[in-house]
Amino acid sequence: MNFNFKEIATASMVLFAVIDILGSIPIIISLRNKVGHIQSEKASIVAACLMVAFLFVGESILSLIGIDVNSFAVAGAFVIFFLAIEMILGITLYKDEEPESASVVPIAFPLIAGAGTLTSILALRAEYYVENIIVAIVINIIFVYFVLKSSKKIERVLSKNGLSVLRKVFGVILLAIAVKLFATNVNQLF
Repeated sequence: MNFNFKEIATASMVLFAVIDILGSIPIIISLRNKVGHIQSEKASIVAACLMVAFLFVGESILSLIGIDVNSFAVAGAFVIFFLAIEMILGITLYKDEEPESASVVPIAFPLIAGAGTLTSILALRAEYYVENIIVAIVINIIFVYFVLKSSKKIERVLSKNGLSVLRKVFGVILLAIAVKLFATNVNQLF
């Protein structure tokens, strides 16, 4: 086992910033208001399963279509870069249609385990040991679960301004991570 606290902490921060569950609180609140109840446990478990499955099977899928992990990591760095730009500038470069029901599908995927999260997991796989990434996924899913359970309380405590500041801070962190990910993996391509 290659457990490393620094890798776990970094991977946790990357996933926390990409999942952006605090920034998704307004979406969660509107879903809860529309349908009355969000299945927090089910959504968290399904998202965790998707993320861990992609951690192990994602590389095989890539090799099947002829793409190496470093190329995917560079592409992931671009995705993370644009997510960070959205968070920092408060603009929307890409917008999914708003889900109509608060079942596992709109919450677990794509809200929690969306394209950015899955891309980040494979990009992390290029740099870190699998067991550290799994621990980071579990840490984030536990946090996601508590946020889903107490989203109304969090909204009252942080207010719109607090959520906005938090989102911008994590956007800057995500931007720095995207640059590092690009710099680390682009050399492997040549």
